[in-house]
Amino acid sequence: MRLKDFNFQLPEELIAQYPLEERTASRLLCLDGENGGIEHRYFADLLQIVEAGDLLVFNNTKVIPARLSATKSTGGKVEILIERLTSNFEALAYIKASKSPKAGSLLLLEDGTEVEVVGRDDNLYRLKTVDGSDFMIYLDAMGHMPLPPYIKRADEISDRERYQTVYGEHDGAVAAPTAGLHFSEELISKLKAKGVETGFVTLHVGAGTFQPVRVDD
Repeated sequence: MRLKDFNFQLPEELIAQYPLEERTASRLLCLDGENGGIEHRYFADLLQIVEAGDLLVFNNTKVIPARLSATKSTGGKVEILIERLTSNFEALAYIKASKSPKAGSLLLLEDGTEVEVVGRDDNLYRLKTVDGSDFMIYLDAMGHMPLPPYIKRADEISDRERYQTVYGEHDGAVAAPTAGLHFSEELISKLKAKGVETGFVTLHVGAGTFQPVRVDD
């Protein structure tokens, strides 16, 4: 396959910058696997599309507020994007700065808390909390939701609830499993009442989901 085979035009005005008030009001493209027919419907119609005995598998990861602002000891500004938490007090992260921080250097978060740069793994930096605190404490207090790059606005408080699935349970993703954003608790209840079965997996989505394909073949 060649990369150019997947080229298409996506008008920016068709990229929603805010979610609809009702999750299930989003549009749904349906493909008939037997005859190839295509229908344009709404997500709430899923209740008529699936049948009793069908199995829906949900990814119950939760998006963490993974963007942090910091400064170096020299005063230079740093942007941190946590890629994944490797323990309660350690993380792998992308760092954007005028000059790459070296191992052993300290980054000062907004509230004065220090995070140490332990080393690097390719493009990712290994960070740890200096005082041994849980990284999630810092993220909950000072982190920003890592909205996708095609959302051309700053994150807002409401994104902490809307850039999550209603069934998210386990912290760890830095991007939402987006298909699941359109399920409401009411729709899930109706699907179960119809006899649709459900299962759950936990797959933390990393920032790599937004990386471009860098090869032609």
